[in-house]
Amino acid sequence: MGYHQTVSHGPIPLRILLSAFLLLTGSPFALAQVDVPKLNPAVAEQFQQATQAMRAGDLTHAGDGFESVTKSAPQFAEAYLNLGLVREEQGRHTDAITNFKKALQLKPRLRGANLFLGVAEFRSNQLDSAILALKKETTASPKDATAWMWLGVVQLENGDGSGAAAALDKAAELSPDNVDILYHRGRAHLLVSNQSYAKMFEADPKSWRVRQLLAEANASAERHLDAIAEYELAIKLAPNQPRLHEELGTQYRLAGKLPEAEQAYLKELEIDPQNVTAQYKLGVLAIEKGEGARAKELIEGALRIRANLQHAEYNLGRAEMLLGNDVVATKHFERAVSPDVAAVSDPEVVEQSWYQLGIAYRRLRRMDEAQKAMATFQRLKDEDAESSAKALKRFQVQQDATSAQPAPTPQSP
Repeated sequence: MGYHQTVSHGPIPLRILLSAFLLLTGSPFALAQVDVPKLNPAVAEQFQQATQAMRAGDLTHAGDGFESVTKSAPQFAEAYLNLGLVREEQGRHTDAITNFKKALQLKPRLRGANLFLGVAEFRSNQLDSAILALKKETTASPKDATAWMWLGVVQLENGDGSGAAAALDKAAELSPDNVDILYHRGRAHLLVSNQSYAKMFEADPKSWRVRQLLAEANASAERHLDAIAEYELAIKLAPNQPRLHEELGTQYRLAGKLPEAEQAYLKELEIDPQNVTAQYKLGVLAIEKGEGARAKELIEGALRIRANLQHAEYNLGRAEMLLGNDVVATKHFERAVSPDVAAVSDPEVVEQSWYQLGIAYRRLRRMDEAQKAMATFQRLKDEDAESSAKALKRFQVQQDATSAQPAPTPQSP
């Protein structure tokens, strides 16, 4: 198998099976709503009793009941499907598969049957068969996010990152807020990335792209000095490649090496004069150096080309304050803390915008507004600290619980 298994192959809880089936069919257990041969009243009653036992989680009586119905009404596909659901919950995957296949033999288009057959085959490590069944389900029900998710999960387990990513992208399109789908989609795209990077290393281990990738990995881990070293090696191999100097400059700035950062940004603009982000970053760097006029010129120039640069209002406000233009600075900070702008900003930048706004109000002797702005800054800062403390406590509790007892078996894909 091309991908290490990380998904539990244990029984699927009956409540999950029933919930999924109800979503698929609306009311799968109401005899009046399914196209089946007319049942003997006694058999129909037995089916209803088995259904009630199934819903109550009484697997023994449900299984016995459905099995009896299949013997009395051997052409009743839904009875085999429900019996399969019970056997799957009991961990009897082989029996579940047999019953799902019988249901499909009797009614090839029985909705949900291929989905649950695929799940049962997946749990039995029959990945190729599971993929085939789930593809049939997605073909028959192309708007069923659950079927697309399971197809992606099984393809992911089978090492087919590209196929899994495509299936899970479709599932996410149909159900954009489903956290299970989003989780597996992320895993699929990560696998595709890892496979692509592994191929890149294999194809040309001395490529500047390899160094760029290593630099990005170090940057993501906030190992700025290591990232700088890798970017410099990449630049030696591809000295005129756009973006490399810009990213090098960012790592220099984060490492507190402002002169080196400035030189890197200037070199980037020499290679690519149209690099708006490099110009903007050079303007932000000028603020950190206390050069208000230069910062304003660079940032406004970048904004004329790209109007939606992040945190531009905050940084323009800082530049205007350096120039002593407190009235203009106040306007920028007020826009920076407005709901529409703050919603897409980093929380820390929003906090600092309120702080700088308070200072600007104070300079303008608008003391009531200054007091309110500072109070908002302090509230946001306290909320951030409280949130961080709660997150740390949750992590510590989780770590303590994990070390104290075995982790429970995961029940969802």
